[in-house]
Amino acid sequence: MELGAGQFAQSLPRLRALVLGCEFLGLDMEFTGLHSVFPQGKQPSFFDSPAEWYLKARQSVQKFTVNQLGLSIFSNEESNKYVAHSYNFFLFPTTFGVMDSEFSLQASSIQFLTHYGFDYNKFLKDGIPYMNEVQEKKLQQCLLTGNWKVRSTLDKDKVKKVIDDVTRWVPSAEEGGSMVLHDISGFQIFEVQLILRQALPDVWTEPFGDQKVIVKKVSPRHRWCLENSSCDCCRKELILLSARGFTNLFQTLVEAKKPMVGHNMLMDLLHLHDKFYKPLPESYEEFKKNIHSLFPVLIDTKNVTKSIWKEFQFPRASNLLEVYEILCSDLNPTNPTCPVIAHASDCLKYADKKSPHEAAYDAFLCGSVLLKLAHLLLGRMPCDTLETGSSFSQYLNALTKYLNQVNLIRAGVSTINFSGTDVPSQRPPLLIASVQGWPAVDEEQIYQKLKALCKFDVRRLTENQFLLLSNKFKGVRVVLRDYKTHPNLRISLYRYWRHSPQANCLLQICGIVASWSLLAFVIGGSPWYVM
Repeated sequence: MELGAGQFAQSLPRLRALVLGCEFLGLDMEFTGLHSVFPQGKQPSFFDSPAEWYLKARQSVQKFTVNQLGLSIFSNEESNKYVAHSYNFFLFPTTFGVMDSEFSLQASSIQFLTHYGFDYNKFLKDGIPYMNEVQEKKLQQCLLTGNWKVRSTLDKDKVKKVIDDVTRWVPSAEEGGSMVLHDISGFQIFEVQLILRQALPDVWTEPFGDQKVIVKKVSPRHRWCLENSSCDCCRKELILLSARGFTNLFQTLVEAKKPMVGHNMLMDLLHLHDKFYKPLPESYEEFKKNIHSLFPVLIDTKNVTKSIWKEFQFPRASNLLEVYEILCSDLNPTNPTCPVIAHASDCLKYADKKSPHEAAYDAFLCGSVLLKLAHLLLGRMPCDTLETGSSFSQYLNALTKYLNQVNLIRAGVSTINFSGTDVPSQRPPLLIASVQGWPAVDEEQIYQKLKALCKFDVRRLTENQFLLLSNKFKGVRVVLRDYKTHPNLRISLYRYWRHSPQANCLLQICGIVASWSLLAFVIGGSPWYVM
C-alpha cells in the first residue's frame, strides 16, 4: 500500500497498532543519492577502518535525503503463518515556517529509480514531512516566540494574496461576519491561519472542509476565549504533530523495540539516525551506541546469506530477489515446512507482482528471507519443531550469532557489531607492488593494469611502491603467481618490518645508535691496563 501526505495522518493510529503488535519489521529505503563523489584517493576503500568509513559515509548522508521508505510489518497471527502488512511511504523534508532543507540529487540514482518505475511526482507533491529532534526544537522555539515567517516562495505568494483579500474585507465586515478562503493545502492551512491571527487582532480562523479556511470577525474578548480553547486547531502541539509527519511513526518504531530486518542496511540506519532522530555525530562509537539504543535487535540478511550460502551449496545470487527465489525453491531443503507468508488483505499489491527496488517490496523480501533463513538454520539444531511450527523466539535463537552484525561494504572489516566491538575480518593479505621502469605511475594505472585478474584498492606507499587490498582470495592468489617475477611490476606479500618506511627508518636509527654505542665501548674500554 502506498501512503503519501494526504493519507498518512488518518492511517497513523492503525500503523502504530500494527507495529506495537508485530513480531518483527522489514525495512528498506530509497535515496536521492547514495555516495558523494569523493576526490581521487578519498573514496571508501578496504584500507578504511570502520571509523574512517563512517566519516566518509556521513558526508553522503548529510548531502542526500530519503525519498521512499518501505516497512513490511510481520505478524504471527496463526501457528506457522505470518501475515505481512507492506507500506510504501513517500517522504519529503518539512517545509514549514522557518523550516527549509537542502539536498542533492545524484544523476545515477535518479536514473536507476526511474528505470524501476519510481514516481517522482508523488515524492515531490505528496511526500510525507519529517524532521529530527534538532529541527523540531527550532520549530518549537518559533512557535513559542510567535515570530512566524514563511520561507517558501510558493507559500509567500499565497499568503500575500490571502492577506490582501482579508484586509480589504475586515474594515467593512460586521462582528460575527465571515469569509471563506479556498485552495489552501498542506501546511498552508496552518501558515495562513498563524499569519492572519498574528497580523489582525480582530479575526479568528478555522479549517472549513477540504482545502478551505473560514475567517471570522470577532471581538477581542471572544478572540481571547477562542485562543485558550482546547478546540483550537492551531494549538502548538497539533502543529508539531503535523510537522513531525513520518517522525511520529519512527518514534513508534523506537518505542516498540521490535527486531528490525534489512538487506545491506547500514545506509538505511545512517539515514534513520540523521533524518528522524538527530544529525549524525562525528564519533563512530557514539553512532553505534545511539543505533543500538534505538533498535536493540538488528538483523542484516546480507550478512546471514554471505555466511551460510556456500555451506548449503546454493547457486550464486546477485541481489535480494534472487536470494528470495532460491530460498522459495526446491533447492532449499526446509522450504516445504517453512512458515506460510501471506499478504494482508489491504496490502495485496505484491501478491502476484514483483517490484524490485520499490521500498515496500524489498522490505517484504527482507522479512521473508529472514524467516526462511532462520527456518533453515533452526533445522540444524536439535529440536523437533520444524514440522509443527516454530516460534519467532526460536528463530531469533537460531540467528544469535548474526544479531546486530550489519554488513559493511568496502572497508577494513566486513561487518559492524552494534552491540560490541567490531571483529577483524578474514580477508586476503595485504600485498605490495614494486614498480620498475614505469615513470610517473599512479594508483589508477595500477588498478587498471590488474583489474582483469582482481580488483584492488590501491594506495601509494613510496614513489615506486603501492599497497594492494582486495576481498577476493582467488584473485589475490592469481596476481601473486603471475606478477611474482614480472619485469616492471613485482607483487609480493607485504611484510611490515621489510616494507614499511617507518620500520625501515626505525631499524636504521637503531643501527646507527648500536654502531655508535659499540664504537664508544671499544674506544672507552681499550686502555684497560692503564692505571
